[in-house]
Amino acid sequence: MPPLGRRAFLLTTTGAAAALALPGAKAFGAEPAPPPSPRQDLLLDKGWRFHEGDIPFPEILTQDGSYDNAKAGKASGAAAAGYDDSEWPTVTLPHDFVSFQPIEANANRAQGYRRRGLAWYRNTLRFAPEDEGKHIELEIGAAATFATVWFNGTIVARNFSGYNAIRIDLTPFALYGETANSLAIRVDAQAMEGWWYEGGGLYRDVRIIKRQAVHIATDGVYANPVKGERDWTIPVEVTVASIAAVDRAVTVMTELRDPAGAVVASQSVRLSVPALDSAVARLTLDVAAPRLWSLAAPALYTARTRLMDGEAYLDEIVTTCGFRTIRFDAARGLLLNDAPVKVQGVCLHQDHAGVGVAIPDAIWDFRIRRLKELGCNAIRCSHNAPSPVLLDFCDRYGLLVMDENRQFNPTPEYMAQLEWMVRRDRNHPSVFLWSVFNEEPMQGSAAGREMVRRMVHAVKALDRTRPVTAAMNSGYFEPANVSQAVDVVGFNYNHQSYDAFHAAHPDLPMISSEDTSAFMTRGDYASDPGRHVLDSYDDQVGIDTHRAAWKAIAQRDFVAGGFVWTGFDYHGEPSPGGWPTNSSQFGIMDLCGFDKAAFYIHQARWAKDRPVLWLVPHWNWAGREGQPVKVMAMSNLDEVEVRLNGVSQGRQRVDPFEMNTWSVAYAPGTLEAVGYRAGAVAARTRVQTTGEAAALKVTPDRVRAQGDGRDAVAFRIEATDAQGRPHPLARPLARFAVEGGEIIGLGNGDPNCLDPEKGDRRVLYNGLAQVIVRPRQGFSGDLVLTASAEGLRTGRGVVRVDAAPPPPRQAAGPSFMLLDWWYQAPATPRYEDALAKRHDDLLQWPDFGGRGLLDPLPADGYCLCSARFTPHARMQAQGGVVDFFRVVGACDVFDGDALIARKPGAAEGPLTAALPPKPGPRRLNVVFHVVAGQPFGFRKDVTVKLRPET
Repeated sequence: MPPLGRRAFLLTTTGAAAALALPGAKAFGAEPAPPPSPRQDLLLDKGWRFHEGDIPFPEILTQDGSYDNAKAGKASGAAAAGYDDSEWPTVTLPHDFVSFQPIEANANRAQGYRRRGLAWYRNTLRFAPEDEGKHIELEIGAAATFATVWFNGTIVARNFSGYNAIRIDLTPFALYGETANSLAIRVDAQAMEGWWYEGGGLYRDVRIIKRQAVHIATDGVYANPVKGERDWTIPVEVTVASIAAVDRAVTVMTELRDPAGAVVASQSVRLSVPALDSAVARLTLDVAAPRLWSLAAPALYTARTRLMDGEAYLDEIVTTCGFRTIRFDAARGLLLNDAPVKVQGVCLHQDHAGVGVAIPDAIWDFRIRRLKELGCNAIRCSHNAPSPVLLDFCDRYGLLVMDENRQFNPTPEYMAQLEWMVRRDRNHPSVFLWSVFNEEPMQGSAAGREMVRRMVHAVKALDRTRPVTAAMNSGYFEPANVSQAVDVVGFNYNHQSYDAFHAAHPDLPMISSEDTSAFMTRGDYASDPGRHVLDSYDDQVGIDTHRAAWKAIAQRDFVAGGFVWTGFDYHGEPSPGGWPTNSSQFGIMDLCGFDKAAFYIHQARWAKDRPVLWLVPHWNWAGREGQPVKVMAMSNLDEVEVRLNGVSQGRQRVDPFEMNTWSVAYAPGTLEAVGYRAGAVAARTRVQTTGEAAALKVTPDRVRAQGDGRDAVAFRIEATDAQGRPHPLARPLARFAVEGGEIIGLGNGDPNCLDPEKGDRRVLYNGLAQVIVRPRQGFSGDLVLTASAEGLRTGRGVVRVDAAPPPPRQAAGPSFMLLDWWYQAPATPRYEDALAKRHDDLLQWPDFGGRGLLDPLPADGYCLCSARFTPHARMQAQGGVVDFFRVVGACDVFDGDALIARKPGAAEGPLTAALPPKPGPRRLNVVFHVVAGQPFGFRKDVTVKLRPET
């Protein structure tokens, strides 16, 4: 299945106006299909210039510099509109610059021994003349960690979290037509919010959203179904915002379509929207017998909301929703659609092998599919608001989500982050719990309780349909504690307190918000503490084992379920050892999504729709002939028998919690497990002693992809013997080559590997590695990944890439210089006298900006206007172009002494001049032919850019 596309989300908050229902309003779904929405949602992933490291702002020493520094549009240094970024390398977003860093022993352990630091991103945007008057919003999906944003030299945002989106109204600052707009972002990844790998940079999508002056606000539709006593309703709230000059009366229409696309309900209301303000329209959609969203059949409905002003079509947004009920019962746990559901969840951080936190949508899809295969039915986003893509996939695949806030702080800055998360995510049927914190020291105090009361109140003001929890790890029995302020009490570990807490508070629902923290190194079955390798029998206890933690949950109906720490290994927080270990080993799967034994331990308990039978360890134990080897079978059947080379090693009744083990004297050959249900054979699995590694096998995670430049494919690289059997111990160095795409990341699941995760080579770990490939934009045909290693047969994996249009993109361009400060010499009656002043000290003349005409003069004559600048480095080497976008008056343009352009007519118009290559600073001299009483000069910007052909 191709990755889910970008979709629209929910509701913004304030503003109210009377919404008048229109009785008998016709379902507009029955009318002809509307024209394309006037809204433009444009990706801004290309054209970014990137500088790793900080660029200090120049020290301000002069009076003029101090004056300019205090003014809008006058940012200095790398934030300035005309800063020279021409030599910076270009990058494509999403971009995690930390994922490119070497792993170094003296870097921060918690962050995976990778240096973070600071970085700058710059881009140049162009808005068409017809964009003028529209609302233009910049959406930065996330920037790790702190970010400052300048637009056209003015600070437009400061953000203090690496996990929330930054939304900025650019409209007051935007320039249109030929004039370029400068966007500069300084990212401070030295700041940390977590104790795990957080990456750095613009690691989620950046977009430009263009809407009409009156439009549906960002997150401006809230359409979450509610079940009444008999029927369902969707109380729709639509926030309409306006940058118009006058109040406007509009019509808000919402129609609901079922999963097949049929219109099942609709309503329209009139709404008055004040100028430069917002108003909320309220509608009610009645639905008699909807298909329910469930884990097995996640039926999704769409609410299409349209904004009209008479016949004028202003805006439209489509919001996904699902009909389901969520209720926590203190005795029975979670009830989904009034049926008990045990939460079989995992905690997730948001990084992956090779790409860090800049995870392509398709790799999120891969990860979610792996979790569904596991039998997982819920995800806890730990410990931060997730990518919206994750929620889209959970809606679509049928997974519940505990949506978690990052900062435990009810002050305005951080409360705004919590409110943003709830507004953005509250339409998702997958979201079933809001979590306001994780493991806070103040959780067992009155102060902590009061903080949570305020945060819960803020959540409930935006969404009263879902309960609120907090992931506590202590303080449950203190006289004043956080459990007194939430709807569902979260337990991080502390399973020994389940019974006592339930006995003391039988009316409070409980859930294991985090459990297990057991260690495994994928594919290893003999611990080696010196090498930081931990066996995979689930005997390496961090806090608990996978088996014991789940047993404590499964045997108690009043515990709604749990979230294993963690679904996947993640960079950073290496445990239990430090250097050279640079990733965790808690995962049910490794960093690449390759399964560990824990995968089958949980699948045996969680998968109800199929027989499960798995056997560990591998059966390559040369040198241990005759010695006992611990064998474990994981199954959901009745009985399991283990056979070695056809000889039974014993038949056991399945222990559903502890699993089953045998001690088997090693002999090369075939170790087989046979599973029985009701006395009949229901499943078989086996491991075999293999020959030496002889070949590489390349398998893509799916067979088709899109050539839109955004898709990505995860290739599994596997070592096999001459008979094609997986070799469980092989560690060859593999080299990779791609036709039709590019490698964007590499991994092998080895928590102790110090090799880079970028490039074209990787050592396999215990027989496996992963290569993530992005098909080239515009490509169609066979995407081919070839893997080769010395002495092994080359492997080849093929994915069929279908032609697909690229996503709509915001127009971006190269860096430019803005000549926004000029000096005007005294007018002279003769051309030669004006031109002679081109060598004079221009600082003795009056200065003026570059976007306004000069006052008329009393007599005809000539006037010299000059500007000094140092062209960007590439312009000095290759030459450039000076663009006068709107010049009034006849004039000659000189580069120093050399005439480079002439405008003979006085009428307003553009002028372009070629700037020859030359090192060092330049002086541009423009001699105007002045007509008495007529203004002259530059009505719009004067810019300098590289020659187009370069």
